[in-house]
Amino acid sequence: MRAVLEMLWEARDPGEVLTERFGFGDAEAAGRWVAAVLDEHWGVRAGRCERIVMSDGNALAWVRTPDGPMLLKWSVVAGLFPRLAEVARLTTWLGERGLPVSAPVPASDGRLQVEAGGVSVGLQRVIAGELLDTADSGQVRAAGAALARLQDALAVWPGADRFPAPLPLVNQIPGWLDSRAGQLPVAARDRLRALVAAAPAGPLPRQLVHFDIRSANILWAGDEVAAFLDFEDARHEHRVTELARAAILLGTRYHDWGPVPPEVHATFLAGYESVRPLTPPEAEWLPILLRWQALAMVPTGADPTGWGPAALRLLDRS
Repeated sequence: MRAVLEMLWEARDPGEVLTERFGFGDAEAAGRWVAAVLDEHWGVRAGRCERIVMSDGNALAWVRTPDGPMLLKWSVVAGLFPRLAEVARLTTWLGERGLPVSAPVPASDGRLQVEAGGVSVGLQRVIAGELLDTADSGQVRAAGAALARLQDALAVWPGADRFPAPLPLVNQIPGWLDSRAGQLPVAARDRLRALVAAAPAGPLPRQLVHFDIRSANILWAGDEVAAFLDFEDARHEHRVTELARAAILLGTRYHDWGPVPPEVHATFLAGYESVRPLTPPEAEWLPILLRWQALAMVPTGADPTGWGPAALRLLDRS
């Protein structure tokens, strides 16, 4: 039986994408390639390749093996190869310290990420779980607490200097307003500028962060977070900026996703502060950053899931 082909985010025909971007004539050819890579580099005899999901120049294949279900991830975007290798080292380090991540399975020669034939490939074990349910306040609070613990670990990772660093917030937000906020009402832009101008000048903790915390990247199992997924967007950033971004994007899945209500933000933030209370400057910046991240999600043109009204309501809250 051929693998099921799917697109993660894009509204494209997956069969066409498989050929155009990855060079496979059909799902059967892709499945044979997956089996050959597993055998050559990991010594794993693959059973059926059940599913292949694609996004941009990246693909994931779910495969049955004698050691249980595994996930082969590969990319054909050569510019990403160094970052993928760094992410493999990072998730291995986090996994060794007991953090809930999907760490790579080393290849037979010890490599965590294999580059061969113009692709970069990594292997992981499939982690059982469901995507975080933002309608469950217990899950939301636990996710906030787990993010605080993840940030604590990322703060001391010795390879952090190999990831890009941010501009100060007093430069980031006006720069975004000048270049990427044209779809917003002038009054909303002016309001955000005024909030930034009045923000405290004290230092904000800055470190390596995941920076893509959302339901689509959080697996829940039993009564805890089973795994944070997809560290490809990891970067240096202010901890409180990631916290605000995660609160706004927490309900994001793959299709037709929209904003979560402020009550979900509050529960998530309470969970985070149960592990790591905010510093006074962070507490003052947080409402500004929540509004910025909400406004950043307002699309140009159609807004079927209501990001614009939700962002403007949040902006108007005292």
